[in-house]
Amino acid sequence: MLSRPHTKYRPYPAIELPDRRWPARTLTQAPVWLSTDLRDGNQALFEPMSRPRKRKLFEELVRLGFKEIEVGFPAASKTDFDTVCTLVDDGLIPDDVTPMVMTPLREDLIRETVRSVRGARRAIVHLYNAIAPAWREIVFGLSVPQVVALVAHHVGVLRRLTDEAPETRWVLQYSPETFCMAELDVSLAVCNAAIAAWDAGPARPMIVNLPTTVEVATPNVFADQIEWMHRRLDRREHIVLSVHPHNDRGTGVACAEQALLAGAQRVEGCLFGNGERSGNLDLVTLALNLYSQGIAPGLDFSDIAAVARIAEECTALPIHPRHPYVGDLVFTAFSGSHQDAIAKGFAAQAPSAPWRVPYLPIDPRDIGRTYDSIVRVNSQSGKGGIAYLLERDHGVVMPRRMQIEFSAIVQRQAEASEAEIGSDALWRLFQEAYVEPVRQGRYRYREHALDEGPDGDALRLRLDARDTGRPIDVAGRGNGPIAATVAALDPSIRVDGFEQRSLSAGTDAVSMAVVEVAHPSIAGSRFGVGVHPSIATASVLATLCAFNRLGLALRERGASDA
Repeated sequence: MLSRPHTKYRPYPAIELPDRRWPARTLTQAPVWLSTDLRDGNQALFEPMSRPRKRKLFEELVRLGFKEIEVGFPAASKTDFDTVCTLVDDGLIPDDVTPMVMTPLREDLIRETVRSVRGARRAIVHLYNAIAPAWREIVFGLSVPQVVALVAHHVGVLRRLTDEAPETRWVLQYSPETFCMAELDVSLAVCNAAIAAWDAGPARPMIVNLPTTVEVATPNVFADQIEWMHRRLDRREHIVLSVHPHNDRGTGVACAEQALLAGAQRVEGCLFGNGERSGNLDLVTLALNLYSQGIAPGLDFSDIAAVARIAEECTALPIHPRHPYVGDLVFTAFSGSHQDAIAKGFAAQAPSAPWRVPYLPIDPRDIGRTYDSIVRVNSQSGKGGIAYLLERDHGVVMPRRMQIEFSAIVQRQAEASEAEIGSDALWRLFQEAYVEPVRQGRYRYREHALDEGPDGDALRLRLDARDTGRPIDVAGRGNGPIAATVAALDPSIRVDGFEQRSLSAGTDAVSMAVVEVAHPSIAGSRFGVGVHPSIATASVLATLCAFNRLGLALRERGASDA
């Protein structure tokens, strides 16, 4: 690919539209949605859906709020024909939902297609034929006038057949297949021929659907094509202009968004972008993109994980963990700077204020996601994310210097294990580092007595000396339990910080005290944590923990005993 092969490709020519208007427009409302999961999506599966799976997915699409659903290609297979007939004959299609069936321009297939939906309250019959030069010249051997005549003739056939079944309100959808690769004047000619043959108007509704059958140009070119057609179609006020993007260049969603700016009113696609080759337009992504711009999509994705489970069950296709909005990892940050920004965003986010949390385009709760997986910890994570998880899941609020110290502990563990560290594992590491030294350090706590008096608190502390295993008693006095504990252990210790908070609420509330201490002979400080129903006892335990950690640091540096 570094030498000549690229020379056999040609860039798609720009559209002559100097007064294009779509770039200056802003989307303000959702389009009409059509799901083609049961047809276009189904034909792209390794194993097409059975009738029960089709019915289950149909029911889910109805529940989500789709008002137009392409239910099959009834002339192509008995399964599709029977599925469509069952939906119609058994009254499974709600009154506000319109089924669509499709067929190419062949009289026998059109007749079979109409037969499958006879008796429906309303039905869309989708006629299509390929019109681009390569198809006209290589596949069909037809001239442009012959293609135009073919369209007009078969639309006339459909009109006669549907006129014989007035109990159904019939809608024609015509698609000039391969539109994105065809000359615009040819596309206009075949569409206007279909419009005239159907006699589109208030009593004869019609959809003109313009597909990117195979993406060949950038989304702005497709938008130019749509605006060009939008301005020139006959009886435009009676036509619903629709688009059907594919995703060969990975820009199906962008094509749809820009087509809506250019005059399209309706979009076709599949829930999670399933479809031939690289797939169809991803309807979930488009809908939630609109949602993120303050536009109600009209579809219910308030439990997106449940939708994903049903889609995976029916199609047997897994959803990628990085799929927009629904993937397992799309609301997850491993990077330390990202985690820190997210944590600060949550802290600043007011309940009724516009959403402004960094790195989260929407509130995950709006689509049924939880905050549980937003911050996950590995060797790339930072103090902000670690602190966020401990506060969210365990009620622990660490001072900033403690966050820095603990993040180094977590990073060493993550690098050693070469694995992600979950919230429960973080809590265990935190306890090992800051809570358990009260039992595992140089002095192990046994009991204490604290007496409040006019000259301050008097503390009597009984400890076990680790090196001898014998109990020792120490005593001290200070203006509170922390000062009294320091006086009892080593008056040369400096207390640099103290914080306390409740880890739970109610009559069985547990308090947590965080004490930061330093010693003149070593650089930096050490933290200790005490957890106890009594805040005074928690403060004593925290000070002893910090003292034991400080003593360990002194021994490691070869300093004198604390």
